[in-house]
Amino acid sequence: MNDDRVGDDRVGDDLTSTLRIHTDELLSDPAIPGTVAVMVRGRDRAVLASGRRRRGEPERVRAGTPFALGSITKAFTALLLAEMAARGDVGLRDPIEAHLPPPAAPRGRPDPPITLLDLATHSGGLPRFPLNMVRRGLPRWISNPYARYRVEDLHRATARLRPRRRAVRYSTFGVGLLGTLLAGAAGTDYGTLVRQRVLAPLALHGTGIPGTGTLAAPPATGHRRGRPVPHWTLDALAGAGALYSTGDDLLRFLLAQLHPDTTPLADAIRASQLPRVRYRRSDNDVCLVWNHRVVDTHPLFWHTGGTGGFTAYIGFAPSLGAGAAVLANSVPTRKNPVLRAGRRLLRRAAFPDR
Repeated sequence: MNDDRVGDDRVGDDLTSTLRIHTDELLSDPAIPGTVAVMVRGRDRAVLASGRRRRGEPERVRAGTPFALGSITKAFTALLLAEMAARGDVGLRDPIEAHLPPPAAPRGRPDPPITLLDLATHSGGLPRFPLNMVRRGLPRWISNPYARYRVEDLHRATARLRPRRRAVRYSTFGVGLLGTLLAGAAGTDYGTLVRQRVLAPLALHGTGIPGTGTLAAPPATGHRRGRPVPHWTLDALAGAGALYSTGDDLLRFLLAQLHPDTTPLADAIRASQLPRVRYRRSDNDVCLVWNHRVVDTHPLFWHTGGTGGFTAYIGFAPSLGAGAAVLANSVPTRKNPVLRAGRRLLRRAAFPDR
């Protein structure tokens, strides 16, 4: 492959070889310029960053290069909810009205009331996106759809909520609203709150939001069809997709999920992994944001993410001490090779003899 590959790997030679096989396959696609892959199996762990040096790419892809997490941010927001609930700052069953200014409370008075737990489990009946964001963001749906969507816009959207069906339905609106409500309850902004309550206690020093001075290294450049694209910016819905993270930090995050008692957030992590509701006609549950399924008596947890220039996957099996993550600076596609690679790596980590 005449693409001037660069790599950076950590301990775990066998796992590194597995990661290299799967990332080589991804990088054979010219639309995917760079990847970072992570794998944990028992005491073995590995991080492999690889990519192409291209004109216009100022940095090498390393294990410490931040990539957009997209909707995997939601798992951090859910952990933030669990941490604040464990402290008594908020209650899981607090109605959203308790943390909204009166004009922003839903005028339809949903019965039962929509709670913070409902937002974290996609069971509040909220649509996937706020209607006023869709109308405003549609002309920039590929380039930057969330730009300039402010808290006052979000409040207008919550005031118009009239949910009828309360079946589990994935909602970026819901988890984005959750992040804003938690920040309001703490009297700060989402980026500061998640850094203080989740990122710092877990030593995720390479994770943050671009443009806020929280990233330790320049982020990777996102791509669509092999061409660089601008980074997405999120304001009121930051809790649904604003975070960037690195391979090194996702390894630490996976280890925290697999071994919560080694962290200061043990109670919150365990609470975030409890199955809460089930999707209709599915074997998959929703915990606090995490998707959950039992395979051969072993619980598996996972989430995916995507923006206009990045794709991400993370999954883990605590009872097997196994986990995997894949980051790529390329937009999700119909065939989703990055997500497929992530699922395969999780299977290899959790069930190596299959």
